Amino acid sequence: MASLAMIKHPAAIVALALLTALPARAETKGPVTDDNGVVEIPEGEPLMIGSFLALTGADAALGIDARRGIEIALDRVGATYKGHPIEISFEDETCSPEGGQTAATRLASNDQLVAILGPSCSGAARAGVPILWQHKFPVVGVGPTSPTLTDPARGPDFDGFVRVSFNDNATGKFAASYALKGAKTAATLHDGSTYGQQIVRTFEAEFKAQGGTIVAEEAVGPTDTDLRPVLTRIGTKKPDLLFAPLYVAAGAYLVRQREEVDGLKNTKLLATDPIMAPAFMTAAGKAAVDVKMVGIDFRPETLGPAYQKFVETYKSKYGEAPIAGFHAYGYDALGVLMAAIDKVAVEKDDELFIGRDALNKAIHATAGYEGLTGKLTCDHLGDCASPVYAVWQFTSGDAASYSLGTNPKRVD
Repeated sequence: MASLAMIKHPAAIVALALLTALPARAETKGPVTDDNGVVEIPEGEPLMIGSFLALTGADAALGIDARRGIEIALDRVGATYKGHPIEISFEDETCSPEGGQTAATRLASNDQLVAILGPSCSGAARAGVPILWQHKFPVVGVGPTSPTLTDPARGPDFDGFVRVSFNDNATGKFAASYALKGAKTAATLHDGSTYGQQIVRTFEAEFKAQGGTIVAEEAVGPTDTDLRPVLTRIGTKKPDLLFAPLYVAAGAYLVRQREEVDGLKNTKLLATDPIMAPAFMTAAGKAAVDVKMVGIDFRPETLGPAYQKFVETYKSKYGEAPIAGFHAYGYDALGVLMAAIDKVAVEKDDELFIGRDALNKAIHATAGYEGLTGKLTCDHLGDCASPVYAVWQFTSGDAASYSLGTNPKRVD
């Protein structure tokens, strides 16, 4: 049930959604009373779940890959729960704050949704999660990794949020430790996104704490196409390494244009997993070869036989190997949600009743859940993952050769 229709005036719709959001109040339906309201699902009617992911644009691989993971998880449970068909309504958050607002507002208009899976990107989460929590929808994050989303100072707008994806505090620290193996000086470059800014700050702090020197801190816009002026400024500092956690479009411009900057001839490049996708290879071409990225270690020997079986199912269902690094998070997000629903759902006379506050608390209480990405235990701020990192490197610029493990291959 994908709904990708564009909204002409998203700002007005968001404002209306916030104005019409009901304050938290106890509600009783059937045998259930809940402080945040109760979803009643009549006999034969579907249990409805919402999702907002990046499904179009340069970074669509992130959301499509996660959506496929969700769909495989749905197949695993038979697409039913206690006699009720499970339906998932997908919205496109375009990996942007504006898209996050629009998608969240569309989802918030359907009070029969039990909870929300997503989004893919941190900017969309910053904009969309508060709208959804205004309406008391619990949200299980599939791809947003910004530390601000689970920071103690994040505020009550995120009380309904957890994520099965990792926290970039850990990513930035791992990247800095790896960089220091061969670099004493580094420059950083981000695109102004919530994700990019936060991971760069963590990288810089850790790199300096371990004895390295940051010689340049630069930024570009997410839609910039000419990065040469910024790269030239960085090149004057002749850093040993450039850490650039960019998304697909900006990342492709970077790897193509850095070859034109003499000052960067001897500078190594370290990127991150948003570019770990065939779309990046298509955009970058031969310039993608040898580009290194920090990302989760998704090798079967690391994650075990269940993951290998999942990959085989993915290939059979979609005719190709996973196209990004977020498929397992989509799978685990639905699994965590369904396990929490099973704890709080009440049946009476073939109807189903789910309290939203009870569901949110059950999701946050997830402990020792055996997911594809490892054992998931959510802390009180909503971080549930225990990631294992690796460094990956593209061996070819041919998008048709994309296969996690061979292109890109694990190099550390």
